[in-house]
Amino acid sequence: MAGEIEARLKALDLVLPEARATLGTYVPYLHLNGQLFISGQLPLKDGHVMIAGKLGAGLDVSKGQEAARLCAINILSQAKAALRDLDRIVQLLRLNGFVNAAPNFVDHPKVLNAASDLMVEILGPKGRHTRVAIGATSLPLNVAVEIDAVFAVD
Repeated sequence: MAGEIEARLKALDLVLPEARATLGTYVPYLHLNGQLFISGQLPLKDGHVMIAGKLGAGLDVSKGQEAARLCAINILSQAKAALRDLDRIVQLLRLNGFVNAAPNFVDHPKVLNAASDLMVEILGPKGRHTRVAIGATSLPLNVAVEIDAVFAVD
């Protein structure tokens, strides 16, 4: 059904922001051989970092989850820029999540669950995916979370 994903976004009261340009010499997405690769997305809104800092050292899991949701929304914005129609997504294949974490922080999967859950809410069964949740000593712009994605597309 055409517009299925847009209808889910509307039902969830979510509006995708305009896709942002990259911060370096790389492309925001690459569409090749039925796959769409989305470069790492940060928890940005209107071009500003919304959640910065380290999980386990000033930020709790709920703040990390909020950051992960923003990253997921920005991933979908890039997908829409690449495809023009999100219904062209056949399957979300993989999310790779990086959590800016203190050495004793161990709840990386709980943080990334927020992005995974949102993808399933928006994409339905097409949103079920494989995933990696990794702790990092630092991330660009001191963001709390960065996530990239790979989709199968028609």
